Amino acid sequence: MAGVSDLAAQPATPRTDTLRVAGLQQRVEVLRDRWGIAHIYAQNEHDLFFAQGYSAARDRAFQFEMWRRQATGTMAEVIGRRELERDQGARLFKYRGSLEADFANYHPRGAAIIGAFVEGINAYVDEAARNPALVPAELRMLGIKPGRWTPDVVISRHQGLLGNIGEELANGRFVAKYGAALLQKVQWFHPGPAPKVDLDPMIDPAGLDAPILALYDAFRAPMRFQPSDLQTAYRGDTAAHRRLATIDSLADEDIRWNQRRDIGSNNWVVAGSRTLSGRALMANDPHRAIAAPSLRYFVHLNAPGWNVIGGGEPVIPGVSIGHNEYGAWGLTVFGTDGEDLYVYRTNPANPAQYQYRGAWETMRTITESIPVKGERPATVALRYTRHGPVVYEDTARHLAYVVRAAWLEPGGAPYMASLRMDQAKTWEEFRAACNYSNIPGENMVWADVKGNIGWQAVGIAPIRRNSSGLVPVPGDGRFDWSGYLPIIEKPHAYNPPEGYIGTANNNLTPESYPHRDAIGWSWADPYRFARIAEVLGSGRRVSMMDMMRLQTDYTSIASRGLVPMLAALPASNAATERARQSLLAWDNVLDKNSVAAGIYEAWYRQLTTGVTTIVVPAPARAAARFVSTKRVIEWLTSPGGEFGPNPGATRDSLLLAALDGAVAELTQRYGPDMSGWAWGQYHHAMLQHPMSGALNAEQRKRFEVGPWPRGGDGNTVGATGGGENQASGASFRYIVEANDWDSSVGANTPGQSGDVDSPHYRDLFELWKNDRYFPVKYSRPAVEGVTELKIVMAPAR
Repeated sequence: MAGVSDLAAQPATPRTDTLRVAGLQQRVEVLRDRWGIAHIYAQNEHDLFFAQGYSAARDRAFQFEMWRRQATGTMAEVIGRRELERDQGARLFKYRGSLEADFANYHPRGAAIIGAFVEGINAYVDEAARNPALVPAELRMLGIKPGRWTPDVVISRHQGLLGNIGEELANGRFVAKYGAALLQKVQWFHPGPAPKVDLDPMIDPAGLDAPILALYDAFRAPMRFQPSDLQTAYRGDTAAHRRLATIDSLADEDIRWNQRRDIGSNNWVVAGSRTLSGRALMANDPHRAIAAPSLRYFVHLNAPGWNVIGGGEPVIPGVSIGHNEYGAWGLTVFGTDGEDLYVYRTNPANPAQYQYRGAWETMRTITESIPVKGERPATVALRYTRHGPVVYEDTARHLAYVVRAAWLEPGGAPYMASLRMDQAKTWEEFRAACNYSNIPGENMVWADVKGNIGWQAVGIAPIRRNSSGLVPVPGDGRFDWSGYLPIIEKPHAYNPPEGYIGTANNNLTPESYPHRDAIGWSWADPYRFARIAEVLGSGRRVSMMDMMRLQTDYTSIASRGLVPMLAALPASNAATERARQSLLAWDNVLDKNSVAAGIYEAWYRQLTTGVTTIVVPAPARAAARFVSTKRVIEWLTSPGGEFGPNPGATRDSLLLAALDGAVAELTQRYGPDMSGWAWGQYHHAMLQHPMSGALNAEQRKRFEVGPWPRGGDGNTVGATGGGENQASGASFRYIVEANDWDSSVGANTPGQSGDVDSPHYRDLFELWKNDRYFPVKYSRPAVEGVTELKIVMAPAR
């Protein structure tokens, strides 16, 4: 049940530690509150970001080192040849443009801010080199220490939400085998008339089956460790590793799918005219991978010109989701396609040449040496065309494949333009800051102290005059982009008459939008947004508690479209009939303790398989396994000719057969007593660590957090996915009442710290697992009232 944690008594005088840190210009105070948030008070901008880098690096040292090695392409140096492909991909996709132009996009003083942040990180790294006790357990297990950073590490693109290149290749393969019409039928491309997804005659269909994106996928993949990677004392057995590796593989697939379709993120703002307090409200719960340590990190930055608090990824300076004295903001993904897969003909006499506008052009080649553990360094050739990195060369067919990536333009590092937003004082200033936010494509919402609300879609958006961006296209010049749409011209709204704005990765772009050729085609199902609109559009004034309840709401709008179909279909099997009656009496809330919810989810899985079997021809079913819920409901609501001469009867038989299958499955797994079929019985959250598959059982218990039963699914506002283990969702939540900043509440699981021995490694999981929040204080007196540790950082003598 949504709520806020109790404020237990604080020590009368928090402990004070003093640190002498080389590189600081003046004294800095860091007040650590009881939930592990660092409230940083500096006297100048340099020291503010220095202290942010230092504090975050100490809290999340393992994540920092993994980020650095993935960004620099040096994982094989630690792991060996298994990670060589990742390192080659990282170097291939490294930003190689002007650092000055890149940094300036994020903030007018971007170079200085990033430089100070890196100095702070390196101050910690130098301390860890002198004091092994500061090296995190994971790095000790690997036998390494943290390495020093450079500014270009901060702007790595490897972990961003970048585009749809994987979907594009999958679509191309699907069309090559089964045709464009079937792809249009299975996928829900919108808004507007169906886009063109036919393959150009120049594209060799057979060639698309090659491992074209292997380097791209390797550099973007999450890190997973094996027992042999660790020092002997910590290693798990190989059988356990294989079992966990299979689970991880399924989880990664679930995350990729859910991020693109079902699970996305939620945010909304409510105008002061529609709230009980008369003040505007902002709520945001971005959904990414749920793991230990947490992806996100709360911080409070206070210095002349800065007073911003909120969350973001710990390796990035500033705050991505939060508030200052003037307004609050949040984000969700907006469908922006910043990637294309280009296919070139290459010169049979010289494979390093590709055809562009009727002439041969020579690829640019960069040769690099990659250190490999236990071997001599590997030498790799990185090739580039005018459009970008060459990911695959098919010498037999004389073809080359290139990823055209808008995120390799200056300003393409994820979330970095938040630095400009952090200092916005008005809607106009916030919107101007949004104009620099290239990556990711986002719905940015705003709520300010005057009660105003606004929405601005952001993200660098290529203009495609001749293609949809949904399938690979020739790189011969016919499908070149026609520049980029100015971000400020993307969809936006300010103080709409409804009194609220909500986004949930669903389409908000009208078909009449004049720049349709710069907007994506793939969006989330509409059910999360529908529930948000149902609550916020009810006409009653709302409060902070209402926002907490809505963020953790498990009402299934999708089930309202499916369960009523069973109303006139009595089952002949007694157990199936009891299950049907349970569903018909159900309140459509996917509560973890609900038996009807457990029956519904098992039924839905069976139903999806059954309807796909009817609608999709057998050869294409494996490629069409991720059908959207909206498509499933459409096909069942209005069954077509695929359902045979009597579509309604076939549909009804399918509904009951799927329920029979669900009952049989649940009976086999949990016994015939339906009271044991609650949704939380087989839907839970176990937060795994990147090292889970490598550790022995004793160590795995230290690093993993959970399990705990969960409610919801991928189509509820409280989004938890449809898998048995919640692999993605809202690990971070934030709700703010503008101008009553100390009433803000948040969540961040499992904790603020990445140090497994810290009391703040898993302390916030207890709140999160029960859909509860902790206070996020802002004013200095309120912060001091919840401070458990004061750290004074002084310049080294």
